Amino acid sequence: PGVQASPALEEEIGDLLFVVANLARHAKVDPEQALRRANAKFERRFRHIEQRLAEAGRSPEAASLDEMESLWVEAKGAERKPR
Repeated sequence: PGVQASPALEEEIGDLLFVVANLARHAKVDPEQALRRANAKFERRFRHIEQRLAEAGRSPEAASLDEMESLWVEAKGAERKPR
């Protein structure tokens, strides 16, 4: 917010998104559905991080990047465990 990306970078990101959408189309993957699922996965994992930090009496803003990464890996591992 407040800081604009350079027009050149914005154009490159647009090109990248276009390529990814075409890759999905060629692979017979609905890109919208894939993005919805990726967002849901991100939300689940971030909620895990928030919960674990809250259990320790901390907030995400107070956590270091290393701690956030460690909790992210923990969340990924928890999703892979058989239920």
